[in-house]
Amino acid sequence: MTSVSSTPATPASPRHLPAPGFDKRYLAPILVTIVLVAGQVTFGFLESWSRTMLAIGTAIAVELVLARLFAGAWPHLASSYISGISVGMLIRSPFIWPYALCSAIAIVSKYVLRVDGRHIWNPSNFAIVAMLVLAPDYVAGLSVQWGNNLLPMIVVWCFGGVIIYSLGRLHITATYVASFLGFAVLRALVTGHPWQSEVAPITGPMYQLYIFFMITDPKTTVRSFRGQCVVAYLVALVEAAFRIMQWVHAPYYALFLVGPVANLIEIAEDRRRRAASVTPAAA
Repeated sequence: MTSVSSTPATPASPRHLPAPGFDKRYLAPILVTIVLVAGQVTFGFLESWSRTMLAIGTAIAVELVLARLFAGAWPHLASSYISGISVGMLIRSPFIWPYALCSAIAIVSKYVLRVDGRHIWNPSNFAIVAMLVLAPDYVAGLSVQWGNNLLPMIVVWCFGGVIIYSLGRLHITATYVASFLGFAVLRALVTGHPWQSEVAPITGPMYQLYIFFMITDPKTTVRSFRGQCVVAYLVALVEAAFRIMQWVHAPYYALFLVGPVANLIEIAEDRRRRAASVTPAAA
């Protein structure tokens, strides 16, 4: 889900650096594995281990092939592992092939759907939406809440908060969560539903992946701190509107629409600035 660059990262401020000698690109895979273990031990929410392993294996295999074809180099596999494990957890199907196909779509999208060298959709989000839209009779999304057992959620949030903070992305998650909670109360007022039922979805395993990986993906978010917060708020806003319209997969669709638009606006602004900087020199 989160894309991890194979090139050295720009040095971060000391508070955002992990222990010396530790590659921080492994932090996100560690967190997604914690989400998997917590959800499986508590609820047994995987369709099957074999299908999840198929999704992971497919993502890694496609990444290796495409990286060699497009870049001529071996990639860092953290990104493909996250995409594969996310697909294995987030889709449901009685068939085997959707797990492999969804993972393949996620990785292919990173290399094919690019503008000015940037892929504008989160890979896993793009692939899951594609499967839900194109194959709704064969694929469904995960919809499990932690219920009354808050311990798994607390564990995931503690680990997730520390890891996302160390990567300098906690403000994105915090903005989205605060916005979601505010809009949940508004939805309760509009629909007449108990506010608890409107808040409940964010306690599910799907949302832990969503708030810690999909919306914080460094490769598919805008660059500025303020812009990242604004986009997180807008994703929550569009999702709230879709939920009022009773769209089952509202969070996926909201990010699918808002994220690329924000990236394309930033890309267009970058182009404008480059053109403005070249024009005086040419004159």
